[in-house]
Amino acid sequence: MTATQDAQQADIPTICRACEARRGGLCGVLKARQLAELAGASSRHEVPAGMELSDDGTYSNLLSGVIKLTRNLPGGRQQIVGFHFAPDFLGRPFEAKRPIKAEALTNVELCSFPGTTIDRMINEAPELARQLLRHALNELDDARDWMAALGRKTASEKVASFLLMVAGNIDPAHHPASSMSFDLPLTRADIADFLGLTIETVSREFSRLRSDGAIQIANKRHISLASLAQLKERCGD
Repeated sequence: MTATQDAQQADIPTICRACEARRGGLCGVLKARQLAELAGASSRHEVPAGMELSDDGTYSNLLSGVIKLTRNLPGGRQQIVGFHFAPDFLGRPFEAKRPIKAEALTNVELCSFPGTTIDRMINEAPELARQLLRHALNELDDARDWMAALGRKTASEKVASFLLMVAGNIDPAHHPASSMSFDLPLTRADIADFLGLTIETVSREFSRLRSDGAIQIANKRHISLASLAQLKERCGD
């Protein structure tokens, strides 16, 4: 590291230096001065699994854990429409209310800050506006991919695609040819809801993947993969 880089690193708030959101999330485009301003207005807190995130006009970086997004339907029904994984940005700039409800699937840690701070910084920092646009476009691409998957894929392909999505988000840097293990953040009922399948179908497809050697299952929620590449072959893409 050069002397200039050392000086730049020293200007970054201590709490931000090892933060995942600065390396791969929203804060990665902010300069040291902007990070210091945002850190001064931010607060870190935990939300336990099962609790709905408040819709109070604040924005957050998801530091750890998984959040599910749901939309209410008539008759008290709900539909899971997506997920957030670290280091995703949570919030909808320039909108006071969010049409989607966010709920902690696991215990989550958030770094939250007033929405007015981000709204003002967007006007002052074009790179932040571009990062938010990239974030929105990536979410749109993901939504379109799932529209295609849910509309055209078989039950087996849907379950394999779901497992690949979770594994890829839990460890984005994982080498496709290497084995990995993770805990599923969803119940079989939640997976069935998201994929538009019955619980029985989801359980049957999990058993089929296990019998074929694509996955191993321990305690219903702990999944081991021989490789991401092997699972991807089952996705029908």
